[in-house]
Amino acid sequence: MSEQMTMPEGDAIEKPVDDRRAPSCCDGAVAAKPNAWQSMKAWASANVAVCIIGVGFVVFAAAEPARVPDTLRFVGKNLLDIFPFLAAAIGIAAYARASGADGLIAHVFSGRTVAMIMAASLFGALSPFCSCGVIPLIAALLSMGVPLPGVMAFWLASPVMDPSMFALTAGTLGTTFAVGKTLAAIGVGLLGGFVTWAVQASGRLAEPLRAGVGNGGCGGAKVRAPKAVHWTFWDDATRRDTFVSESRSTFLFLGKWMTIAFFLESLMLAHVPAEAIVGLLGNGQAFAIPLAVLAGVPAYLNGYAALPLVSGLIDMGVSPGAGMAFLVAGGITSFPAAIAVYALVRGPVFGLYILLAAAGGLLAGYGYQVYVA
Repeated sequence: MSEQMTMPEGDAIEKPVDDRRAPSCCDGAVAAKPNAWQSMKAWASANVAVCIIGVGFVVFAAAEPARVPDTLRFVGKNLLDIFPFLAAAIGIAAYARASGADGLIAHVFSGRTVAMIMAASLFGALSPFCSCGVIPLIAALLSMGVPLPGVMAFWLASPVMDPSMFALTAGTLGTTFAVGKTLAAIGVGLLGGFVTWAVQASGRLAEPLRAGVGNGGCGGAKVRAPKAVHWTFWDDATRRDTFVSESRSTFLFLGKWMTIAFFLESLMLAHVPAEAIVGLLGNGQAFAIPLAVLAGVPAYLNGYAALPLVSGLIDMGVSPGAGMAFLVAGGITSFPAAIAVYALVRGPVFGLYILLAAAGGLLAGYGYQVYVA
């Protein structure tokens, strides 16, 4: 009896095992297509902007095929122009991560907030990074746990002025204008740093980076205590892998958004010519400075190309303060930079960035106009 009862139990055990095996193979075969489709949907969901721009480019090519070669040349040229700055910034950020110097850098940026904001504003005004080239450094600093007020001060001051920009501005608009723009860069940095500090004190902006950017968007983390730095990271396989992966992920992220930005910029250049901005700012002197800020915040011209435009505006009778407002606001949030910033940080930080750029442009414009009046 026991054997007869054991055998059915054995059969009962074996059958479910067989039943489990057969469906598992079938299930795997059936699930292959849904998994692939789900992966494709997940990629599309994570890259909505890329998909939209891809569709937009197809529509653009169909509607204006004659412009396609010029657009591709424009995008390629601008990517090549910005590449040295991006490569330098990405290399610095990846080296800091691989060598462990990121903790040391973050520790240097820590300390008394007032001193940090003042130092970051001054350093930003003197640094050679443009509004796009500074993005990788900002991402690296935030992921290291550097406080947002200091980063924002550096972020806002850096694109407004640098040594070569000072020389070109002095040659185009005069030394007084160049000095005023340098002071405006420092002032915007201070404004941004202290306003951000006040906003964070109210409990907001705890997580600046978007999820998945940098080190998982850990911008609100505390600054880590600096550990021993392995300066020659290349003799360690793990650190080499860190350098390569950090460089690759940052390059792909920025390359994608810079390509999208320059494509949109080419469309704006084709359909919103510079003459339209000249006409806008040339009418109604009473509102010239606010209009200059509105035109400058989404400005599609980089700082170097904007100098002759502003010179022409002033020659036409537009106030120097309006020219200053246009250069300051537009220098911080040129169209490609604004798109990269939007992809990098969360919405509230992006909104504050735009508001500070606009406020800085207004203050710089009115301040310079009072000085030269």
